Amino acid sequence: MTDPIADLLTRIRNSSAAQKRYVNIPHSKIKDEIVKVLRAQGFIIDHKTIELEGRKVIRVYLKYTQDRTPVLKHIKRSSRPGLRKYVNKEQIPRVLGGMGISIVSTSQGVLEGSEARNRKLGGELLCVAW
Repeated sequence: MTDPIADLLTRIRNSSAAQKRYVNIPHSKIKDEIVKVLRAQGFIIDHKTIELEGRKVIRVYLKYTQDRTPVLKHIKRSSRPGLRKYVNKEQIPRVLGGMGISIVSTSQGVLEGSEARNRKLGGELLCVAW
């Protein structure tokens, strides 16, 4: 696997479209931080790090509305291994006028775009979601 973050986003996107209750994702620190940001912003219900068959995985519990439509409608990788995308604090995108989020990897950890803007930090733009 050349891009584990894209794999994380694809697993969440596909499981959400299939209306699964949860999805298991191979564990890494960066994936765990991205999932924490999604949880803090209300796009997923919860997440846990568990061990399945001797390997650590992140179990992400997906969130749906009353009529079973996914709360996370769109999630897209911005930076990728072949073409990294770095932004300064002014260039961090405002997604759908504040209805969506951007996730940025900064020197102080993985942050939501508005939080990075408030702390006056730039970094690698990992993904955008709404």
